[in-house]
Amino acid sequence: MFFINPMNSNKNLFVFLTLALLLLMNALPTYAELLVNEINDAKPLERSLESVRDLDYQSWQLVVYRKDDQVRDLVLRIVGFPGRVRLDHPTQLQVDSGRRHWKLDDLTLLNPKLAMDPRQAAAEFDLMPLLEDLTKNRPLRLHLKGAFTELPIPPYLVGEWRYLLENFST
Repeated sequence: MFFINPMNSNKNLFVFLTLALLLLMNALPTYAELLVNEINDAKPLERSLESVRDLDYQSWQLVVYRKDDQVRDLVLRIVGFPGRVRLDHPTQLQVDSGRRHWKLDDLTLLNPKLAMDPRQAAAEFDLMPLLEDLTKNRPLRLHLKGAFTELPIPPYLVGEWRYLLENFST
């Protein structure tokens, strides 16, 4: 005759639940994401969307998109927790990569929705001077006075931005 010991059964269940919980809590790697949405006229809207953390471990969302589907220009929108991007506009975004440096112009006030948004959660910058000068997918460091000291950008994300620029179609 076979008897099940309730003490072993509870122990096995506890071990199984603990392992399942550890697997669920394990952080998965994140990757940038190219999104293609259709807008009103069934025209595709391509954009890059990624969340990154600054050196103070604050999360920021980076969105790169075209201002207009007829224009090649790309815009970098930096979105933080509401109230975190309180800037005196216009202000420049400083970008560094090794010995290379760029200053990107602030476009926030040119976007009526962002200019009138009381949450002050986002700022936009002209990404074209940077992308036109880059020949490789290099790591970048963004500096935005009043928001963050240093925001590291991995090469795969730079590659995604360059892909959007290179694959421009009207």
